[in-house]
Formats: sequence, C-alpha cells, structure tokens
Amino acid sequence: MLAIYPGSFDPITLGHLDVIERGTRLFERVVVAVLRNPNKKPLFTVAERIVQIQQATAHLNVEVDSFDGLTVAYAKKRQAKVLLRGLRVLSDFEMELQMAHTNKTLSEDIETVFLATSNEHSFLSSSLVKEIAKFGGPIDHLVPPTVALDIYRCYAKTNPVPDQTALTPMSEFPKMECPQETVGDRE
Repeated sequence: MLAIYPGSFDPITLGHLDVIERGTRLFERVVVAVLRNPNKKPLFTVAERIVQIQQATAHLNVEVDSFDGLTVAYAKKRQAKVLLRGLRVLSDFEMELQMAHTNKTLSEDIETVFLATSNEHSFLSSSLVKEIAKFGGPIDHLVPPTVALDIYRCYAKTNPVPDQTALTPMSEFPKMECPQETVGDRE
C-alpha cells in the first residue's frame, strides 16, 4: 500500500525523519511529498528541499516528490490510499483531525493515519529550527547534518558557519537565496 507523507519540510527535521522511518515499516511504499505553498516564504526552494530530503532518506526506500494544490488530489493522482501525518502536541491533533475530516469529504477512499512523534522530537518544528538558527543557536541535534550546514549557510551573514567541511550538501545549489521568513507558521 502506498502512503503519502505531505508537508512543506522547510527544513526537514529529525522529527520528520522519525515519522518517515516508522512509516516505511508500516507501508510498502512511502512518498514524501513537498508541498509548494504560495502562502509561505520558504527558507529553501522546493528543489533544494527535495535534495535535502533525498540525502536524509538515502538509507530508506522512499520516493521524494513535490506537488501543489490539494493533498487529496495529489494522493488520487498517485493512487495512494493513505495520508501519513505526525502528531506532536494536542494542538496538532485538533488541526490534523479537522484536515482529515475535510479530506474525507473530498475523497472517501483516502484514509489519514496519525503517528505520534517520539518523545525526543515532540517539541520540534521547522519553524523552531529556523528561529534558533536565525539567532545563532546550534541546530545540529534537530536536523540532519547536511541540512544543518545548509541552514547555517543561509544565516552566515549574521552568524558564523560552524566548521563542518566534511559535509558538502546542496552542490547543485551553490548560491542559496535565503529570504527573510516569518517564524511561527506550522510546518
């Protein structure tokens, strides 16, 4: 059975990876689907996020794709029967349950499966990672190493990049345009 794990993944965190890894144990195929959301100003382009996710999930049998529009429309197009979602806190549950019910009105054939995050990642969000990095804090323990380096590079104008010369991510994207984003959107 094919499961779609949709999200903006800006950036992918260790919490996202936890859900992906656990999803691969439950479903035959998992597609990590990066949403192009015109209402957000992302730190990384969709193409950059796809590369980051591919690098972070290289040890797993997952596909990484992107889409815009309704998640259920993308799931139907891919002939998926499951949307995979991670839950961190009670407020996530309220929002995700509302979305699951809404999606069910759009497609009765698609189920939403919720995975509670592991305790060590229950506080973690992409927005939190960006805010910590923006103010010079360490994020190595929150995101994959290559993603941490990419984020440090984005904020290098205001904060020095830690010495991680062994990591060479984003080689296809040597010059990243790192916009001023608004921290606080749920990822």
